[in-house]
Amino acid sequence: MYKVTKTYGPERGFSCAFRQWSAESNCRYLHGYSLGFKVELESSTLDINNWVYDFGKFAFLEEWLREKFDHTLLVAQNDPELDLIRSLDQKAAKLVELEKISCEYFAEITFKFLEAHFLNLDVKVNSVVVSEHNSNSAGYYRS
Repeated sequence: MYKVTKTYGPERGFSCAFRQWSAESNCRYLHGYSLGFKVELESSTLDINNWVYDFGKFAFLEEWLREKFDHTLLVAQNDPELDLIRSLDQKAAKLVELEKISCEYFAEITFKFLEAHFLNLDVKVNSVVVSEHNSNSAGYYRS
């Protein structure tokens, strides 16, 4: 089995703000990070270039990550302050509404986005790990 890793570190600038409204800690307040993303792919075969996947063809992922996580305000669809936060959209924030807010969920939706992209290729997504910084990360893994 061949494996490759594609990493978008926090220096890439996926800077977003969010809050975990149900938390009892300071995470209940809006706060931001420059998120990092680490993707692992695998294949039992190599392409004509002897690669699992051409690193130069990841533009589709970077575009999707920028749409969701670059200078955005992420909000959970069940946030009790959703109407207030929506009032900021296009005035003071680029709002992205998600089913859930957590690095675990950011990893899951990124994993599923990649999985759909590779559906017709002999490439499997093994994992996506999202980091807030060097101390905190969460992942979603193929079972």
